[in-house]
Amino acid sequence: MVKVQTVAVAIASTLASSIPALAQNSELAGVREEMKQLQRNYEERMQALEKRLTEAETRAAKAEKSAGQAEQSANKAEKSATQAEETAVAAGRRTGENAFNPAISLIMQGTWARTSQDPNNFFISGFMPSGGEVGPPKRSFGLGETELSISANIDPYFRGIVIASLSPENTVAVEEAYFQTLALAQGFTLKGGRFLSGIGYQNEIHQHAWDFQDAPLPYKAFLGGRYVQDGVQLRWVAPTPFFLEVGGELASGASFPGNDLNKNGAGSTALFAHVGGDIGESYAWRTGLSYLRTSANNRSFQDPNSLGIPVTNSFTGRAKVWVVDGVLKWAPNGNSTQQNVKLQAEYFRSEQDGTLTYDDLASAAPVFGGLTDSFSSRQSGWYAQAVYQFMPRWRMGYRYDALRYGSVNNAIVNNGLGPSAADFSLLGPYNPSRNTAMIDFSPSEFSRLRLQIAQDKSRMGATDNQVFIQYIHSLGPHGAHRF
Repeated sequence: MVKVQTVAVAIASTLASSIPALAQNSELAGVREEMKQLQRNYEERMQALEKRLTEAETRAAKAEKSAGQAEQSANKAEKSATQAEETAVAAGRRTGENAFNPAISLIMQGTWARTSQDPNNFFISGFMPSGGEVGPPKRSFGLGETELSISANIDPYFRGIVIASLSPENTVAVEEAYFQTLALAQGFTLKGGRFLSGIGYQNEIHQHAWDFQDAPLPYKAFLGGRYVQDGVQLRWVAPTPFFLEVGGELASGASFPGNDLNKNGAGSTALFAHVGGDIGESYAWRTGLSYLRTSANNRSFQDPNSLGIPVTNSFTGRAKVWVVDGVLKWAPNGNSTQQNVKLQAEYFRSEQDGTLTYDDLASAAPVFGGLTDSFSSRQSGWYAQAVYQFMPRWRMGYRYDALRYGSVNNAIVNNGLGPSAADFSLLGPYNPSRNTAMIDFSPSEFSRLRLQIAQDKSRMGATDNQVFIQYIHSLGPHGAHRF
């Protein structure tokens, strides 16, 4: 029993002495483990920092490369701008040089005509002769009007255009010769010289671009075929979502229904306004109102008297013309190359107030020669036409013209001063009319062949059945025509 107690005491003493050592070893292991964990965390953080550093260096390299590319692009842009400036300067020099090398175009026309009435005796009954080239072309083969056009920009501010007309009779006339501004602000354009007036619709369109071989009867009776001004024109296009144009003209008024007054100042005034726009993708329209006021001084014309002897009479006074015009165009989805339709109409009203002199030269009727009394007229006319392009290159059209005699007050006849109504045979009451049909073929944009037939009742008591074959050829560059 004593030995057992002794052994137990020895074991207890040994355990008591070993417990502090074990505790000390466990603490050291913990410290070592903590140090190892700190080392691992440090290494991970260092790797993360190294990775971030590498990525930052990569981004910096890319940024430096992009900056270099941007600098190269800037240098290229600067070089391109310099080259563009040099090109513009060179172009400006070339433009100045090309002022002596303008665009030149030539329009050739010709006809073959068959008429049942002599074209040399053409007149419009009931209306004063205009003196213009309003009759049909001569029978058989003949040249039409040949148009020579020269145009160029004068400088950045002006453009010049000259159009000469070569007649079949081998005469040359200046049809148009004008300057036109290029740099006026706010939609204004100034034109000066000789030009086709802006009144009406067809008046500004050159003859070779008409849809029919000749002008409608109202143009022949009231404007001598077309109205030409020697003067200035100011035109304004409004900044509206639709087309709105207003214009005015001051001119010498030398064209019919006026004549050369040989005086200071303006002899005629013209005002016009046009408005238009689109209806969907397939329709376009334009309508307008125009007014012309001019004066005449001894504007002469010939009228056979009761004996059939040509007598020269003359009118002095004022003339006014109002024009209402309208155009409607259709092309499927705006593509006019395959099919299109054009409807066009104009209404004219003419007023003349002044004096009429019978036998101004006192050559045919010496007893009444130089007899003068008051004269006034209120007359009107209109036309409507339709042209249908039914397939590429082919068109067909129909036009109806009509004039209304209205009221004519000839005091020489009404007051019984001697000459009777028979001595003014052209001024007798009559309402002319005409029916016209055509078909044309355009092999290209530079040529056109046309067949036209008409029943013309311009002359009282006579119907002129007409057949025309016309060719139109364009040589050289030619500007676009108006709407």
